[in-house]
Amino acid sequence: MGRATLLFLAVMAVVPSMSRGAEPGSAGTVQPGAAATVQPGAAATVQPGAAATVQQEKIFEKEITVTARLKYLLALPEGYEAGADRWPLLVFLHGAGESGDDLEKVKAHGPPKLIAAGDRAFPCIVVSPQSPGRGWNPDVLAALVDEICREYRVDEDRIWLTGLSMGGFGTWALAAAKPDRFAAIVPICGGGIPSEADKLVGIPTWVFHGAKDAAVPLSASQQIVDAIKEKGGDPKFTVYPEAGHDSWTQTYADPALWDWLFAQTRAGRGGATPAK
Repeated sequence: MGRATLLFLAVMAVVPSMSRGAEPGSAGTVQPGAAATVQPGAAATVQPGAAATVQQEKIFEKEITVTARLKYLLALPEGYEAGADRWPLLVFLHGAGESGDDLEKVKAHGPPKLIAAGDRAFPCIVVSPQSPGRGWNPDVLAALVDEICREYRVDEDRIWLTGLSMGGFGTWALAAAKPDRFAAIVPICGGGIPSEADKLVGIPTWVFHGAKDAAVPLSASQQIVDAIKEKGGDPKFTVYPEAGHDSWTQTYADPALWDWLFAQTRAGRGGATPAK
């Protein structure tokens, strides 16, 4: 057999093996040790036993500037303009129903309602912010308190905080975020985070809740009160046996609450220094 014939047979022997390989557009076969080639548009498949993607732990930290905007009601006590004395500050946080952009809604309950109706003359500056949406941001509220202290003659030893429902939750949250800022707090039908009880132990606290509250269960207040007691604190806790969610009307109408609250000072943390 001539050399040309042998060469022809050798070529024919190679061609069938090539025809059994990948056709254009077909899935390629990866031989051991060969580099895998992914065709455009083909789905990548992770085979069992393939090396997993490594996830690394990272931390992002950067100081940023945030613009906060809160509308609020401000009530100055009688005699404020006449002298140079510093006055206590009461901060009131409303419930979810008063959120929005209409400050008239904030007058529906609590100190703003009492002031609007002329039912009580508060011997302190009263600030009642309005949440633009659901919930309260402790950082924004703390900034507001700082601003009020800069702009008005505030006795920073006597800053009191109270709120109802959503504002009750906000009261617990703000007090936990700034435990050294307040002389006393009065959360009504709200709830706090038990793991933050150690931050709240030193703050004179009077908690109120209705036993028949279907919106915020009594347990929300009970759990944070129990947690504070476990840490050595002694919060006052009043439960109205027949009250539902509205446990604030009875609370804010009680002179005993105001007598107690106005006696609290940050320096004394339960001292008997009266308000002006």
